[in-house]
Amino acid sequence: MVTKLDLRKELKYLYSPSAKKPEVVEVPEFNFLMLDGVVAPGTPVAEAPGFQEALQALYGISYTLKFAAKQAKDNPVDYPVMGLEGLWWIEEGLFDFAKQVPWHYTLLMMQPGFITAEQVEVARQQVIKKRGGSPELEQVRFEPFREGKALQIMHIGAFADEPCTLAVMDAYAAEHGYTYRGKHHEIYLSDFRKTAPERLRTILRHPIED
Repeated sequence: MVTKLDLRKELKYLYSPSAKKPEVVEVPEFNFLMLDGVVAPGTPVAEAPGFQEALQALYGISYTLKFAAKQAKDNPVDYPVMGLEGLWWIEEGLFDFAKQVPWHYTLLMMQPGFITAEQVEVARQQVIKKRGGSPELEQVRFEPFREGKALQIMHIGAFADEPCTLAVMDAYAAEHGYTYRGKHHEIYLSDFRKTAPERLRTILRHPIED
């Protein structure tokens, strides 16, 4: 019998925030596939060198892991692949859309807790065998990440309009005595390759401290 698992439903408090008001959440440790990159000033993110290849690498390994888990002889598990996430930062301090400087990122895809580093490596080699190798496939790593206390809100609309929603978060943080730490975090609930900009749903999250 195949066990059904849906992490987004189990973690609804982390993946279904309100679009009207920021909220504080405690984000525990999860395991992720991760891949780093950088976007040059003035370059659309989707056109940055290696970005599309990074997406292919993360999705390729994630779906290979999913299919292997469902077809396992012992304790098979079927689960939806989690959506893409991104940590963003600049060298000059807190992430700022207005600054014309390189944007650094770490793309992430959460994996179920039973996935192991050995399974990730097997999946990587299967993708390489099927599609051919790439620097991005080789650079994908599997690591735990704990965000801890964070402030989050749902942003509905184009990425270019995020500063308006971030201003709401900033005001809430100031009013409640929170200061930002760590990196700006985006969770892409919509496939931005196929969804109209005005219909995009993106969770904006930032770790905080009192």
